[in-house]
Amino acid sequence: MATDTQTSRTVAEKFLERLGRQDPDGIQELFAEEIDWDVPGSDALPWTGRRTRREEVGPYFTTMWPHFAPGRSKVVLERFIVDGGDVVLLAVFTHTVAASGKEFTTPAAMHLRVEDNRIVRMHLYEDTLTVEKAFSVG
Repeated sequence: MATDTQTSRTVAEKFLERLGRQDPDGIQELFAEEIDWDVPGSDALPWTGRRTRREEVGPYFTTMWPHFAPGRSKVVLERFIVDGGDVVLLAVFTHTVAASGKEFTTPAAMHLRVEDNRIVRMHLYEDTLTVEKAFSVG
């Protein structure tokens, strides 16, 4: 069944709202049981990689968030594009690494796919080299 644009927009808005308040359980419940999740990056960063099950969504965030200095992240959402079940979010992320105090900024795009009121795909595209360098020692 095709997902209409308004349903996809509503699910994506809930995703963003829960992300903004750092609610990993609330985010996780928006996902289908089986998912196509991809956050490319260095194997040295424990939150990067692929995930295929809903129960892996919450731990992604609870693993990643402690690596960033609390209150020092900024996300500027530049575009929110919805077409049927596809949602593309274009943004700029600025984070500060908790361990080193290094700040980094990267443009990012996130592609969500919504089917039957659930997110079935989340692919993140960002400057993975910039992220890796921010976490490297030296």
